[in-house]
Amino acid sequence: MKMIKLLALSIAVVLLFAACSSATPAPAEEAAAPTEEAPAEEAAAPTEEAVAEADSGEALPPIKLGYSSWPGWWPWYIAEKEGLFEANGVDVDLIWFDGYLESMEAFVAGQLDGNTQTLNDTISFAADAVNGEVVVLVNDNSAGNDKIIVTEDIQTIQDLVGKKVALEEGVVDDFLLTLALEDAELSRDDIDIVNLETGAAAAAFATGSVDGVGAFPPFWLTALEREGSHELLSSEAFPGAIPDLLVVSQTLIDERPDDVQALVNTWFDVMAFIAENPEKADELLAERAGVSLEEFELFREGTRMFTIDDNLEAFSEGDSMVNMPFAAVEMTDFMVSVGFIPEGPDLSIIFDDQFVKAYAESAQE
Repeated sequence: MKMIKLLALSIAVVLLFAACSSATPAPAEEAAAPTEEAPAEEAAAPTEEAVAEADSGEALPPIKLGYSSWPGWWPWYIAEKEGLFEANGVDVDLIWFDGYLESMEAFVAGQLDGNTQTLNDTISFAADAVNGEVVVLVNDNSAGNDKIIVTEDIQTIQDLVGKKVALEEGVVDDFLLTLALEDAELSRDDIDIVNLETGAAAAAFATGSVDGVGAFPPFWLTALEREGSHELLSSEAFPGAIPDLLVVSQTLIDERPDDVQALVNTWFDVMAFIAENPEKADELLAERAGVSLEEFELFREGTRMFTIDDNLEAFSEGDSMVNMPFAAVEMTDFMVSVGFIPEGPDLSIIFDDQFVKAYAESAQE
């Protein structure tokens, strides 16, 4: 069956990725109006506005970078708290969103210069982004931290038929559930989807309003407070299906490529800080997640952080799911086939490996 073949290829995304996010955004500062995207053939040249600002000595506005609740994205908080953005010469307004979907909507509307999001969600939103969406860094792969939590009587995927499952419709844990349903020769039409922000979905499950929930950290902790609840499946069963990324606008790349490079460099400085200061890093990460250190430990194994070598491999061209450009094609075909999106975006313009390559070269010097 063609669907199963597509699923098999999608699941084979396996050795590449992993992860996801959360709910209602804290009011963000009003973003600057979207700028018009520079023509592709002039991408390497600074815009007239950038030149004028440089000549006048005026400082460029801070980069508005959105992030939300996912273990692979919490480390950006360390960059803010430890002054690592400044150390890399970039002015960043790091904006926290309680709601993952709202962060993507703000980015699509041009209210952010960059955002943290998964590959499948980037594919879903890219066509509508007023300033373009371009993947410049892989943060991690979800390796079990995205979960479907259910009541005691539900022991198999088939037991979900006719049951109410709460989740954020159309984004990452809906995608995970759809993969599992397709694997069992079922579809989303066989269950009753209750569309709620992830925090609200977990609360609805915990209070007995629904039979299952799709959630990521820290929200599945809430779901598991319900007596008899248990994990039916997780992203561990679909390795590589959920990669977590730093995505910036094409406008930012065209107008401020040095600042994009500084963002990528900052990320690897954060990874170094975590390795060198594990106790302080855990305190900051737990603080950002809003959980205790003990609870934070529960999330550690479910996220595989990517090294620079992992990034170079992920961005490389090839014919396997280890290669992100190839994986995106297979993932797009799958999402179109199951009705997640009506059609795929132009995948040739959503990856830019120049920044991870430049970091790798500088690290070898």
